[in-house]
Amino acid sequence: MSGVGVKVLEETLLIRADAGAAMGTGHVMRCLALAQAWQDAGGQCVFVMAESTPALERRLRDEGMKIQPLAVSAGSLQDAKQTKDIASEQGVRWIVVDGYQFGAEYQQAIKSGGFKLLFVDDNVHAESYSADLVLNQNMHASASLYAKREPYTRLLLGPRYAMLRRDFCGWRDWRRQISASGRKILVTMGGSDPNNLTSRVIEAIRQVPTQDLETVVLLGGSNPHLQAVKAAIGADQRSMRLITDAENMAEWMAWADVAVAGAGTTFWEMCLLGLPSVLLVLAENQRGVAAAAEEMGLACSLGDAAEASAPAIGSKLADLLNSYEKRSSQSEKGRALVDGRGAERVLAFLSDLELRRTVVSDCDVFWEWANDPDARAASFHHEPILWEDHVKWFRAKLSDPKAVFYTATNREGAPVGQVRYQIEGKRAVLSVSLGQRFRGCGWGRKILGIATERLFQESEVEAIDAYVKPANDASLKLFAGAGFQRLATERIEGQEAVRFVLQRSRVA
Repeated sequence: MSGVGVKVLEETLLIRADAGAAMGTGHVMRCLALAQAWQDAGGQCVFVMAESTPALERRLRDEGMKIQPLAVSAGSLQDAKQTKDIASEQGVRWIVVDGYQFGAEYQQAIKSGGFKLLFVDDNVHAESYSADLVLNQNMHASASLYAKREPYTRLLLGPRYAMLRRDFCGWRDWRRQISASGRKILVTMGGSDPNNLTSRVIEAIRQVPTQDLETVVLLGGSNPHLQAVKAAIGADQRSMRLITDAENMAEWMAWADVAVAGAGTTFWEMCLLGLPSVLLVLAENQRGVAAAAEEMGLACSLGDAAEASAPAIGSKLADLLNSYEKRSSQSEKGRALVDGRGAERVLAFLSDLELRRTVVSDCDVFWEWANDPDARAASFHHEPILWEDHVKWFRAKLSDPKAVFYTATNREGAPVGQVRYQIEGKRAVLSVSLGQRFRGCGWGRKILGIATERLFQESEVEAIDAYVKPANDASLKLFAGAGFQRLATERIEGQEAVRFVLQRSRVA
């Protein structure tokens, strides 16, 4: 997973996504988050694009990404053919596709080339799905929406998989202090804002009666209305600051008390930072997000931006600025919804790792792993395990309905490690171990990432507990780096143990 030394094979990830002044930059920007995570894990990325903007291309190149242009009709079979040709030239295994121009035929064409496919979706716009992975990060996402999918197609659904860029990783543990009355406003309408809604929001802010307001207006690098926005700010340059193509978005979100923003990728970023907001729907794919955010108390929504007048925006903004309770509630619920580890979770599924249910034939290798000297030292029981005792225990666990046992294998099918859960009610206690020759290579993080997602998807478990001996530095780092919360030290069978817990992400 990103930023912590977990290494995938030194492979190239191909991302097929487009951007433009009219469609915006959201598809590419959320894929950039995954590309950064892949890059941090030792791989390289190439963006294949039929449409783009100069500012976005500069951003991608500055990030060390390669760009391959296409001169085809986006989403066509010719598009798929050229994309496959590029993938073959680059030695690619995984192709990521994000955009509404890509449908069922496009997926089938990519799969026919023998590639693994991650399809990023929002509105279930394809007639059917044949991708290996379908990712829908939205709150309304559910398996029932994807009834027409292949048996092998795996679903990654909900805000747990909201992919945020590297800039936000350092803010995961930051906590917002809610001021008694809001004064600092952040305005951001995405990367392009083709209809210049930013100027209307500036007009709306002038109608807010609150005194001593400070406003920062962020314009994306692909915004064509710079001069118009400057004119809208006019003489208010003391209280309104204009910044173009900001690279420190997280810092500005931390600075602000509230935001007026589109309901695209920015919404998930604001949730992580606990930033209360007034949302405007800038594109069709944002409609469901804004409606769900309003219903769940995550944000205030004004619906379609085209129908939101400056007085209506100003009134909604004033109400949020003046309500400590609303801002506190939105902030808390946003933080509960998005933890900033979505790209890591997705990355785990793109590794050369498979997770299957444990079978009887795994008994031998598990016994070898369990009796490894390092494994015994890390265990709460140091004594070697006799073969007869192991067989009896192993068979009991396989038949125990409250035990969930997974075996992790590499691309060649060789066992790499195991994860076991013992379930009691809505909680599960986790045990994880690796074969000796697979330690220190990042396998633990990959296995833990996929196994925790599998358990949350396939059970009603709400929290996963893990217990680690205080001297076991490797396991302490493993669980902390995987997003588990470290709690107080407890006594387990007469020995000290550090307790970690991972909660299922949801809004209370």
